Amino acid sequence: MNQNLTQRVRSSFIEEFSTQPLMVWAPGRINIIGEHTDYNMGFVLPAAIDRGIVLALERSETEECTLVATDVKESVSFKLSGNGYEFVKGWQGYFLGILKELHKSGIKITPFNLLFSGDIPAGAGLSSSAAIENAFIFSLNALFGLELSPMEMVRISHSAEQEYVGVQCGIMDQFASMFGKENHAIFLDCHSLKSELIPLNQHEYEWLLIDTSVKHSLADSAYNQRRKSCEAVALELGTDSLREVTKEKLEQIRTLIPGKDFQKALFVLEENERVIKAVEALRKSDFKSLGRLMYESHQGLQLQYEVSCEELDFLVEITHGQDCVLGSRMMGGGFGGCTLNLIKREDCNSFLKTASNEYEKRFGKAFTSFTVNLSEGCKLIL
Repeated sequence: MNQNLTQRVRSSFIEEFSTQPLMVWAPGRINIIGEHTDYNMGFVLPAAIDRGIVLALERSETEECTLVATDVKESVSFKLSGNGYEFVKGWQGYFLGILKELHKSGIKITPFNLLFSGDIPAGAGLSSSAAIENAFIFSLNALFGLELSPMEMVRISHSAEQEYVGVQCGIMDQFASMFGKENHAIFLDCHSLKSELIPLNQHEYEWLLIDTSVKHSLADSAYNQRRKSCEAVALELGTDSLREVTKEKLEQIRTLIPGKDFQKALFVLEENERVIKAVEALRKSDFKSLGRLMYESHQGLQLQYEVSCEELDFLVEITHGQDCVLGSRMMGGGFGGCTLNLIKREDCNSFLKTASNEYEKRFGKAFTSFTVNLSEGCKLIL
C-alpha cells in the first residue's frame, strides 16, 4: 500500500470537507493464470497487489452526497431519495451500482461524502473497477455498521459491475481484492467459491507488468460476446456452464457448433487444467513449469479465445529466448492492457531497456512498466 497515496487522500478529504474521514484500502490484482475461466465457473489463480484504491468516507451534514474522484478532477453531488443519483457515466457507475444493490436489499444509509484516488493504471487489466467497488462497499459497511460479511460484500460488488456497469465478468476480481493475503496467491474454484491460499515465495524472481498503453473498455469490447459464445456451447450440451463439460463431450458436438465457438470452449477447458498444474508447480516452487504454463495460456488467448492484440503478442514474443524471463502472457479481459512477466529480479532493468527500444521501434510509442508485490486485501486504514 502506497503511504503517500494514503496521505494525499486523507489531506484532500479534510481540505474538501473539513472533517476526519474513515479510510479504506482496496487492492487491484494480477491473475497469474486462469483467464476467462471465472465466468465459466472454472478455476483461477489471482493475487491482490500493492497497487489499489484508497477511499475516504464520512457522514454528510447536509441532505446531499458528494463524490470526488481526485485522479480525474471530477465530482458529483446528489440526493439518495428518489432518482436524484441516476448518473451512469464513467467512474460514477461503480458507485451507482453499489447504491442500487443496497437499495434492492432494503439496506438504508444516510448521506455521505466520499473522496478517492488510486495508483492502478486505468484500462491495464489490473481490475481498478473491482477495487473501487470493494473500497466503497467496505467503507459503507464500516461507517454505517451494515454487518455485511466479506463474501456478501463481494457479491454486491460483483452484481454492481454486471447489472449497472454492463460487464458480464466473473467473481474473481472482487474476490481477490477482498480476500488477498501478502505473499500469497488465491486458488479459487469459481463454481463452489472454495478457495485456498497458496504461498508464493518468488526468491530471485518478481512480477513485472508491461502496459501496452492500448486502453480497453470491456463493456464496449467483445468481452461480453466471449461469454455468450461459451454459454451457447454449454447450452448445446444441456449444462449450465463449461465447468460441467469434458473434452470428450465437447468433441461430440464439434460439427454442431461454429468452429470459433468450439475453440473458445476448448481454451476454457485447457485453461482450467493449466490452473491446476500451476498450483502444483507453485507448491513445489517449480517456477520454470509455471512459466511454461503462462506461455501456453497466452497462446490460447491469442489463437483460440482471440482476445489479444498486436502489441500484447509482440511483448510476449520478445521474451522468448530471454533466459531471465520464465513466463509471459497477456492478462485481463484483453484487447489491450498489460502483459504479466515472471522475471529474474537482477535482470529486470536490462530486459526492460531492450524491450522498450524494440517496442518503440515497432509501434512508435513507449510502454510503461512496473513491478508488483502480493498484498493484503481490503482493510481499514488506521
